[in-house]
Amino acid sequence: MALSADISRRGKYRRDHLFFSGLAILFLVSVFIGFAPSYYLAGLFKAPLPNTLLHVHGAVFSLWVLLLITQTSLVAAKRVDVHRRLGLLGFGLACVMVVLGVLVASDQIARHAAQPAGPHAGIVEARAFYAIPLGEILMFCALVYFGFRNRFRPAAHKRLMVIATLAIMEAAFVRWPIFDSFAERAMDALYVVTILLLVMAYDWWSTGRVQSVTLWAGAFVVVAQQARYLIGHTTLWQNFAGWVQAQTPSFR
Repeated sequence: MALSADISRRGKYRRDHLFFSGLAILFLVSVFIGFAPSYYLAGLFKAPLPNTLLHVHGAVFSLWVLLLITQTSLVAAKRVDVHRRLGLLGFGLACVMVVLGVLVASDQIARHAAQPAGPHAGIVEARAFYAIPLGEILMFCALVYFGFRNRFRPAAHKRLMVIATLAIMEAAFVRWPIFDSFAERAMDALYVVTILLLVMAYDWWSTGRVQSVTLWAGAFVVVAQQARYLIGHTTLWQNFAGWVQAQTPSFR
């Protein structure tokens, strides 16, 4: 009986490693495909981006995806001690990402103020769009926080960190060359829902039920993702974004 239980645990451990490592690699591939033309294949720090802030932002967010792969590999190698120590640095990196995300979004709207508005890039649209990256960062921040709090509950922790990373994949995925601008919103939602359904299916297959953390974290991302579009067009948000636009200097 003890031998059978040990074999069962090792089998589940191996399945978890393959599944969550696979998701981390999928995120890495998504980021590379999305940003290859404008960043990775354009020379990284030599890429023609508007300012240094965007270079730092790109490097730090890329580092997060690489860290996710490293962390899943450490658990697979049974180096949980190193995984936990590196996790503390990862939490610090997440805090830096939140700050950079807000700065980049604010810089974008500030730069837009100095540009002539095109038919699809008017001032109202720019201020409404400001809700998209800020909402993304809010989702990421909240889920990483709960992931850190659940760091001694492996099943919940790994799902929260994966879903937190999923929440910031939008910018990469909508830049895939197979999509045009009119399909971005629909395809982004499809990407998120597809990954969440994969996690739910894995939960059901591996444990016989969908984990509660998958349900509430997934619902949070789906609802918040769509709510951003509605919030961005409210008068209150337009006024707030206009104030940010006026107060924020561009980092040119």
